[in-house]
Amino acid sequence: MSENLKSFLEEKVAQYNRPEFIANDPIVIPHLFSKKQDIEIMGFWAATLAWGQRVTIIKKCKELIELMDGAPYDFIINHEEPDLKKLLHFKHRTFNDIDTLYFISFFRWHYERFDSLEDAFVPADKPVILDDNKASVHEQMLRSTQHDKTEKIERYLNHFRSYFFSLPDYPHRTKKHVSSPSQKSTCKRLNMFLRWMVRKDNAGVDFGIWQKLTPADLICPCDLHVDRVARKLKLITRKQNDWQTAVELTEQLRQLDTTDPVKYDFALFGLGIEERWGIEGVLPEL
Repeated sequence: MSENLKSFLEEKVAQYNRPEFIANDPIVIPHLFSKKQDIEIMGFWAATLAWGQRVTIIKKCKELIELMDGAPYDFIINHEEPDLKKLLHFKHRTFNDIDTLYFISFFRWHYERFDSLEDAFVPADKPVILDDNKASVHEQMLRSTQHDKTEKIERYLNHFRSYFFSLPDYPHRTKKHVSSPSQKSTCKRLNMFLRWMVRKDNAGVDFGIWQKLTPADLICPCDLHVDRVARKLKLITRKQNDWQTAVELTEQLRQLDTTDPVKYDFALFGLGIEERWGIEGVLPEL
């Protein structure tokens, strides 16, 4: 991996991973709150609705907050049936009132049992099962280390989708709004949400309020802008755009920073959406 590339991306992380980034990005929505549960609920909702123009995403999230009386957690826990009527016309693209009401049902059911949404992502721990029983202890340890991070996040995301739709009355149509690696999805929205909840630094953008995953475990959100820039930089060679593409990108970024590879999401996204790399921009020589 080129030292010039690392230096360049580090500069771009510093440029975009700063409070000024917040105002025009969906992460501004959870930043409207201080209560942990409100941050989780509206962070998850903002990530779920994050397709289309950012200004529209932010506007629709603020509309949703207003419909929940400005206090999402309190509304979800304490609402009565008539309170839900005002949500019946909420819509953003293909996300409609049916999906909205199920999200509220799920959140209420979950928070009656747990204090944090983090618990919804955590399955019972299972050991990594290796195929080759004859491998040496050293080989097994090396192989486990290489695959453990990806295997862990795959389990967490697959578990979350199953758990999210474990209520008996879930609408089948809502399943399209929550992805998983088992569907071969890039899981862009969930990976973005996890970045917000897990990463913590001194920049004040990501929240870092969850402890059961580390930044080293995370997979880089692979949206249109990130994908385009990463391919220009040859950080992605895979032709498809699926879960393995996001894994490939993250493995490349781990060569630059093993402890916090997804911080480069700021650089790749900023280059794509702000500097319009691959559309209008000219690639520098690295």
